[in-house]
Amino acid sequence: MGQKVNPVAFRTGIMEDWKSRWYAGKKDFADLLVEDRKIRDFIKKRKDQVGRPFYPAIAKIEIERTRDEVRVILFSARPGLLIGRKGDRVEELQDDLQKLTGRRINLKIEEITRPEIVAQLIAEDIGEQLMKRASFRRTMKKAMEMTMEAGAKGIKIQLSGRLGGAEMARCEKQIAGSIPLSTLRAKIDYGFAEAKIAQGHIGIQVWVNQGEYNDEATDITATPKPARTGRKAYRK
Repeated sequence: MGQKVNPVAFRTGIMEDWKSRWYAGKKDFADLLVEDRKIRDFIKKRKDQVGRPFYPAIAKIEIERTRDEVRVILFSARPGLLIGRKGDRVEELQDDLQKLTGRRINLKIEEITRPEIVAQLIAEDIGEQLMKRASFRRTMKKAMEMTMEAGAKGIKIQLSGRLGGAEMARCEKQIAGSIPLSTLRAKIDYGFAEAKIAQGHIGIQVWVNQGEYNDEATDITATPKPARTGRKAYRK
């Protein structure tokens, strides 16, 4: 049928936790929701003088609220760039967010140890390569090989736009491994990015199969029962 559902939204509340964790009444809910969007846009869309992301390699941003403060958790593959020398960049970002929201901000940075299997970082890396006028087919193939070598179960990459400078926009898709779209226990990570080139914008979608949610739990908590042998095993 061609109908697609966002894998993150499909699993949120069932297998995945919410990215914004707080409670508010009807009067304040809309304002706080817009405030969360402003915080995420400020961090993700801020550029330096050259036009590069000011805070690179951020996979996701989680927000928690209490009465006293707003806790912002950044998941980054390059925490050193976010922290800066002696924590200068973190303090600067914290002050900017406090001016933006008018609330007390508490920043926390979590390191991503395996960025090769994080879909959002893969999509942004492909976008950077396309803006440097790299071949889109070669870029897709290289990204898929790195992801599969890192231990992913499968990956799908789809590019949409005027690929290769063509006059008519089209879609190019490549798949490696297994990508089950309707299995909730499959841990499918999804990422989207845009590459701004001379011919226009190119949309980049990435799906990564990171395995199943109960893989780690099974390995850690499961204790296999000893097999019963002999005639007594079959007696009631």
